Amino acid sequence: MDIELDLNESLHKNASLYFEKSKKAYSKAKRIEQAIKEVEAKIAELKQKKVAEQKAKPLKKRPREWYEKFHWFFSSDGFLVLAGKDAKTNELLIKRYMQPEDLYFHADIQGAAHCIVKTANKKVPKQTKKEAAIFAAVYSKAWQQGLAAIDVYAVKPEQVSKKAPSGEALGKGAFMIYGKREWFKNTPLDFSIGVEKVDEYYRIISGPAVAVQKHAIMSFKIIPGSKRKSDVAKILKRIMERKLNTTLNLDEIIAMLPAENIELAK
Repeated sequence: MDIELDLNESLHKNASLYFEKSKKAYSKAKRIEQAIKEVEAKIAELKQKKVAEQKAKPLKKRPREWYEKFHWFFSSDGFLVLAGKDAKTNELLIKRYMQPEDLYFHADIQGAAHCIVKTANKKVPKQTKKEAAIFAAVYSKAWQQGLAAIDVYAVKPEQVSKKAPSGEALGKGAFMIYGKREWFKNTPLDFSIGVEKVDEYYRIISGPAVAVQKHAIMSFKIIPGSKRKSDVAKILKRIMERKLNTTLNLDEIIAMLPAENIELAK
């Protein structure tokens, strides 16, 4: 390294000048080093943020179908099955959406949802009937009472009537059943919830375990228990989001669960 000296100054003066220059250079180097650390830290922060956004990237808001105002599922054979959520939707389901070619199901217990299979003029397979019976059983007081199984029956729409026996009146959501019934004895409350991919969207589905497993990319069995729907839904949300690397709607998960007293099966 070449060192330039000022011959007009003393050796001591030259040494002092170089010392001052070295201090300035050292200070400048420290500032540069600090700036580099700050830039590196910012880059690392941005990378972490990008990774987090990719892991929890929400999909576009999913369009809702008309039948999602009810409890619903698609059977293993592809039939749409619907059940009322309350007196209002029970009334709506029967009066507006049940067609003559459909099939009606109801659990043999007071306090059960009306349930219909939309047949589209097709013969309903035994498996779909079995699944519809399970669906009707789940959305009845049998679940809240902790029953493992309940009898369910099916009739044609023409057997479902608002005509009450003499001297009686039927409230909103209540109907009378007349004529011969097809029985499904000891129908189990076999229920699962899962998530399926529809086009660019993820959709929460639920219903009889075999039907959910047929359509879902992942599913979880639900059994009667002691936990609230909202608590179980939060657990499900975390598990599903971690596996799918996306965000899901908590309210949608809650809406697809049965009664409050539930558990995730182990």
